[in-house]
Amino acid sequence: MQGTIDGFSYGLVTPVVAFLMACLGGALGLRCTTRSMLVTRSWRAGWLALGSAAIGSGIWTMHFIAMMGFSVEETPIHYDRPTTFASLGVAIVMVGVGIFIVGYRGATGTALFTGGTITGLGVASMHYLGMAGMRLNGKLEYNTLTVSASVVIAVVAAIAALWAAGQVRGFLWSVGASLVMGLAVSGMHYTGMAALSVHLHHTSSTPAGDSATSLLAPMMIGPLVFLCLAGVVVMFDPLMVLGKPDRTPVERRPGIPAHSVGPRPGRRPRRHPGRDRARGRVRTPQSR
Repeated sequence: MQGTIDGFSYGLVTPVVAFLMACLGGALGLRCTTRSMLVTRSWRAGWLALGSAAIGSGIWTMHFIAMMGFSVEETPIHYDRPTTFASLGVAIVMVGVGIFIVGYRGATGTALFTGGTITGLGVASMHYLGMAGMRLNGKLEYNTLTVSASVVIAVVAAIAALWAAGQVRGFLWSVGASLVMGLAVSGMHYTGMAALSVHLHHTSSTPAGDSATSLLAPMMIGPLVFLCLAGVVVMFDPLMVLGKPDRTPVERRPGIPAHSVGPRPGRRPRRHPGRDRARGRVRTPQSR
């Protein structure tokens, strides 16, 4: 027996809020990625780690906000706590690997393709691992073609978002990249949900695990607080909006000082008799 699936139990509330959370996490994470390219290598890892955690938290929060609106009419839905936590860890780690590749190798060529592919696969892995944590009186079944399409959406959009973040062209580029990332995560999520069907078991027992309200709502507090703190860091960093490097590089050549302040060799200083006379230092031919 097939279950009756409703992915929009609360109407447009959960999709819209989920999309906004994905955009927020993407904006903070991609802006941190841009910022990492403007600092010395000693600070780069910190900005990339902050960006990875922001994107991972954003897409994880987006997924489970959307899942708050998911229901199967014939059975209650519970969630396994360890698997749900693991999906958050997978999101942060895999997104982090992709972002570190782009952050250190640059948003071009092989590095961009590799980093974007890993990031997109991280988004997809988080989604399907989170779905594996669902507990209900039935079996989840997926359409292979639609699942493949959802993974392709995540990978292509992640590559595009990392490319835009790597251009280092100011705030508007990062906003556009975050919208692409938000569309990628939301599009991947609902495409993956369209691939789902539920084959019900002939039982009325209560499934194991915790309900969505008792597990997901408290769990989302941590990522939400982290995103707020990351937003404070981004807003109070003076280079976040300007997109300018920490320092202007000074050209140094062998044998030539960076700033020459003394007179040039081989030239005598110019005399100013009028100025010397005004200062009471009139020079005579004998004193010269």
